[in-house]
Amino acid sequence: MEDKAPSDGTAASILHADLDAFYVSVERLKRPELVGKPVAVGGGVIVSASYEARAFGVDAPMGIRQARELCPRLVVVGGSFDDYIRLSDEVFEICRRYTPFIEQISIDEAFLDVAGAGHLFGSARDIAVAVRADVRAETGLPISIGVARTKFLAKVASQNCKPDGLLVVHPGRELEFLHPLPVRAIWGVGAKTAAVLHDMGIETVAELAATDRAVLKSRLGPAAGAHLHALAWNRDQRHVERHRSAGSVGAQRTFGRDVKNRDEHRTILMSVADRVGGRLRKKLRAGRTVTARVRFSDFQSVTRSTTLSAPVASTEALFRVADHLVEQALAEAAEGRGVRLLGISVSKLVHSPHLQLELPLMDRRSLRNDVEDVWRSGSGAALARDRLDAAVDELRTKFGKSAVGAASAIRRGGVVPDEFGDLAIPVSERRSD
Repeated sequence: MEDKAPSDGTAASILHADLDAFYVSVERLKRPELVGKPVAVGGGVIVSASYEARAFGVDAPMGIRQARELCPRLVVVGGSFDDYIRLSDEVFEICRRYTPFIEQISIDEAFLDVAGAGHLFGSARDIAVAVRADVRAETGLPISIGVARTKFLAKVASQNCKPDGLLVVHPGRELEFLHPLPVRAIWGVGAKTAAVLHDMGIETVAELAATDRAVLKSRLGPAAGAHLHALAWNRDQRHVERHRSAGSVGAQRTFGRDVKNRDEHRTILMSVADRVGGRLRKKLRAGRTVTARVRFSDFQSVTRSTTLSAPVASTEALFRVADHLVEQALAEAAEGRGVRLLGISVSKLVHSPHLQLELPLMDRRSLRNDVEDVWRSGSGAALARDRLDAAVDELRTKFGKSAVGAASAIRRGGVVPDEFGDLAIPVSERRSD
């Protein structure tokens, strides 16, 4: 069976299903007295807020203290990670009753292509109605679904029918729906891009669509300008694709404030590298491509990646490579902004290879002298590093994940707990362990 969905792009057959304030909704299942109250889920940082709390300006990621200043009656509860995973699995198993073509992009949202399911279940709208009813009846959770011809527009539709709604955008009325919306409705337009567009006099999608593409490319960059212009006309060629197996392993951590201090960045990166490396080694995997993700204070995200000559899985090597990539990203894109999120993912996975002595993992000219030895598989430092990883993994297997770890990776206040960060990454990466 093919992994790419059968939709030919001529009918509104793509669904974007998005669980409403998912973490809060799960907590309310266990504590019905929280229904109707301003509620937030988190530790030192808000990771999910109810719509009642959002009305006060509370949202993720935000520090608890700031959230309480905005909403003194805010009820803050901790996370129930096992419940989140269990209920997410139940919801998307319900979706699989109607189509095998499901692309789950996080714990609480997924794209479905139902082009081939009409003869069994009716129209795309009929399927969306049935999915929402089944999810509500079997899990008690509210879910919003947007239906459209493209993935892009289906997601925009789901955002515009929240909470607990259904919106179908028919092919003949796509631009009628899309063009009056503010440019921030476009997937990928953050505060920085919106500010640039505002300076250009562009406030709505219609105004974006009417702007010459060459002008957008000159102001936003060739790729971003062309991409946003295409989306403004609902041109999106992406298909819904199933994930048969994890093609990457990743983790991320979110700060509850803007952070510019590189030492704090490195503390978080070490923690993230520790989690990613542990997952790789547990599955006897290693990867050649390392990607670092940086999200700035205005929520714009940038990624930098490098492909190594040999696969790696050690915590130290992943940290060093990721830190180098983050340094590049900050030099090229920070523009004085603080950092809100750091993440690492590893792709081009293979079964853990036999050690290749003194094989350079990167072009030596690109390495700093103080880290070159660590990035080389088979060096003395690498052998010591691998023995340390093996010892740490063994201790964690016996005594739990928190039994041992690098001192620099000890959790500090003001960041989203690791478990929430894991739930936020693509499900194919989260399930790698």
